[in-house]
Amino acid sequence: MLYETLVVGTRWLMRSGSVQAEGEGQQMGRGTIAVTLLITIALAVGLFVVLPLFIANATLRVTLGPDQALLEHLLEGVLRAFIFVGYLLLISRSAEIRRVFAYHGAEHMTIHALEHEQPLDIEHVRQYPTAHQRCGTEFLVIFILLSIIMFSLLAGQELLIGVLGRIALVPVIAAIAYELLRFGARHRHRPLVRWLYLPGIWLQAITTRQPDDSMIEVAIAAMREALAANGEEAPAGSLDPPRRPIPIAAAASEPAG
Repeated sequence: MLYETLVVGTRWLMRSGSVQAEGEGQQMGRGTIAVTLLITIALAVGLFVVLPLFIANATLRVTLGPDQALLEHLLEGVLRAFIFVGYLLLISRSAEIRRVFAYHGAEHMTIHALEHEQPLDIEHVRQYPTAHQRCGTEFLVIFILLSIIMFSLLAGQELLIGVLGRIALVPVIAAIAYELLRFGARHRHRPLVRWLYLPGIWLQAITTRQPDDSMIEVAIAAMREALAANGEEAPAGSLDPPRRPIPIAAAASEPAG
């Protein structure tokens, strides 16, 4: 399920980017998309997995000397958390990213309305918060906290082994984090669980924004399409915004001439 979520999400992000580029008179071919994905994955692994290890290793070797495995691991975990939050704060200063975060908020608000069996319209969707307990932001918080525990298995190893081991553990940590996210969402009514998962909700103050009405309409249209693809219907009285096929998809379906 996690794999499908990542693949489908990435595919449609790339499709959205292609439509935007086409509107600006540019083209995003398969090669461009493949390179973009490779750079993105390399940046994510390098920034959030490898860089904290290098900084912690170099810092402690200079200040305290070698054989400081436990301190190095703790410093690495703290650095990873600071880099992650700092990265979110930095990109949130971009007007384009703030707009993306507003759409993110609209998505969550629409999901809240659906889960409460409310009509999907602007009035009802507006009643709900932009944070949601199954958000990808919360998944990343769990991933980072879990990585501090899992990477402790590699404490004291040679630097190269430490780097390769961390990269190899990423899918394992992601899978466990996904299950913990689902567990937290199912049991959020329990006070202890709600308290333990609060950091993920707090961090969504950065990754979500209050949307305007047009963004909520987009979220509702997307939800209706998702429900239809699953053989379900939106609650009675829901808004049905006008929409049309994505231009690039229509162009791709035409025979070459």
